[in-house]
Amino acid sequence: MTIDDDMFRAVLGRFASGVTVVTTVDATGRDYGVTVTAFCSVSLDPPLILVNISTVASVFAAMRASTHIVVNILAADQEALSRRFAEPQSDRFEGIGYSRAPTGCVVLDDVLAWLECRVTERHEAGDHVIIVARVEHAHADQHRPLLHYRGGYAQLER
Repeated sequence: MTIDDDMFRAVLGRFASGVTVVTTVDATGRDYGVTVTAFCSVSLDPPLILVNISTVASVFAAMRASTHIVVNILAADQEALSRRFAEPQSDRFEGIGYSRAPTGCVVLDDVLAWLECRVTERHEAGDHVIIVARVEHAHADQHRPLLHYRGGYAQLER
């Protein structure tokens, strides 16, 4: 028995997830970034995370070749940033605030948290590539998270 595409999306849409923007920089210094909700921790020892990148994403080639990434975990008031990095744009970084992690990858201003990671493995999985990365630097702040639920944005009520 196979599952219908619409049912699969409907079921997965009921899993609330945080929203991230994953960034990298290539050898020429060009910045890349993409909105990602498929992010999770893998291991505490060593500290590993994973992100899934679509093979049709405009940043796919850069992410596939990258040695380092930064996972920017978005705060509740950063929906506009999420939308900006989810849609095709020639320069997603123009006019926004950011700094640089030690490896040169972009750390967006005012995010809930960020992790700078060295890519250790890549695995092809259907129409995505799973990037496993070891956390080298991290920072957490005191904001509420931006969530994605049932195809839209949501906020945590606590």
